[in-house]
Amino acid sequence: MVSDMPWLSVLWAVPMLGAAVVILLPSAARHLAKYAALALSLVVLAIAALLAVTFDPSGAQYQFVEDHAWIPSFGTGYILGLDGIALALVVLTAVLVPLLIVAGWNDAGDGGRSTHTYLALTLVVEGMVLISLTALDVLLFYVFFEAMLIPMYFLIGGFGGEHRSAAAVKFLLYNLFGGLIMLAAVIGLYVATAKSDAFAAGTFDFRAIVAAVADGSLNVDPAVLNALFLGFMFAFAVKAPLWPFHRWLPDAAVESTPATAVLMMAVVDKVGTFGMLRYCLQLFPDASITFRPLIITLAVIGIVYGAVVAIGQTDVMRLISYTSISHFGFIILGIFVMTTQGQTGSTLYMVNHGISTAALFLVAGFLVSRRGSRSIASFGGVQKVAPVLAGTFLVAGLATLSLPGLAPFISEFLVLIGTFTTYPVLAVFASTALVLSAVYILWMYQRMMTGPVAVDNENLRDLVPRELLVVAPLIALLLVLGVYPKPVLDVIDPAVGHTLTTIGQEDPAPRVAEGSPAK
Repeated sequence: MVSDMPWLSVLWAVPMLGAAVVILLPSAARHLAKYAALALSLVVLAIAALLAVTFDPSGAQYQFVEDHAWIPSFGTGYILGLDGIALALVVLTAVLVPLLIVAGWNDAGDGGRSTHTYLALTLVVEGMVLISLTALDVLLFYVFFEAMLIPMYFLIGGFGGEHRSAAAVKFLLYNLFGGLIMLAAVIGLYVATAKSDAFAAGTFDFRAIVAAVADGSLNVDPAVLNALFLGFMFAFAVKAPLWPFHRWLPDAAVESTPATAVLMMAVVDKVGTFGMLRYCLQLFPDASITFRPLIITLAVIGIVYGAVVAIGQTDVMRLISYTSISHFGFIILGIFVMTTQGQTGSTLYMVNHGISTAALFLVAGFLVSRRGSRSIASFGGVQKVAPVLAGTFLVAGLATLSLPGLAPFISEFLVLIGTFTTYPVLAVFASTALVLSAVYILWMYQRMMTGPVAVDNENLRDLVPRELLVVAPLIALLLVLGVYPKPVLDVIDPAVGHTLTTIGQEDPAPRVAEGSPAK
């Protein structure tokens, strides 16, 4: 029976154990290592598909639950479970990693164990992200939330551009500092539960703590809860990243290989926004409401800032990385407006941003690898010599600016609708990004793809079959989810409803203008 298997343990164990297998293969077996890593990632995708098919959106909030003792004296357990929000991100991760392995097929260099290391680190990151998304124990989540920084550090610092070591250190220091603050908050949460009458001893059980918060039995000073909220929120804001904690992202994205940059922005960073939605809101609902205006304001600043700075970039990869700062602002905005439309749109945005960013960044990476330059000025007339590459770049770019008919439009529209009902002025400011995104995407496309063929671009190859194998599924997903997002929304909606009920929030009633006739 499907329900009798510990599928969530298998889900994260396959890539983690597979990484050990890959790293132990003979150093000369580079091709075997590649195919082994790809096969293992496809097994994870098959398990994620099985979970998606058997998940019941109308059933229990958390499904496929595994609950085992881990360190009983510390009140922590090995507890895994899957709700609709986590399921959407699990499937996103499982879909992207095989494509990233194929996209980075030749990224690891020509010799030694570098290929094995690169692939093993990618699988380790996948396993750690999956257990973070399914963890229902706060300490278990924290351990892997922090641990995934180590393989990402080596992926950024070991493979990539000339300044990759400095970018990797910057990435690590920012995120370790955020994690250190969160560790203090995790310990503080344990102490608070130990002193509460709701528990006989301290606990890290997420479901138990949320239940105590919901029924008012936790009995913790609001000032303490506010401080704990800020500890969690700071770590997630660095990981996401939220302006002004974003400074590490452009350097890390530009100096990484394109596949590693997508793994970071489309997969790893989503754990930050996921943590806001699950842990910040549900563990500290009152504190979330207290700090909501501040966080929403920072999110809107990030939306506009990322778009404006992207317009001025001359490096195509840096331009795309700044667009992600703007998009993460939309995701965080949707989370903290605390409406059904906002949070549903935010969760869907996490999925759609992952797909659109992967498509745009990878196609740009294929182009840069051919030309040997990231400068936008080095290109021109590419659509004449590589029409398929230019066409896929255009579709991915239009998705990034949320063109109707492509996947990100639905999620961005929902976020803005959810924001207008509660913060109309801030929603207007956020909406300016729609115009700004059109400027940076279309202007970039015009300079790079149209006009006469630039010098040294005459012999640029079009996409080869391996690259088409990566890009085609992403473009297909952008088109399908753009016109029919219902399967994803059907999974997300009940989970969002549970979250809003847990934190005691309801959608604002529709406003009726004075003098309007009663219906």
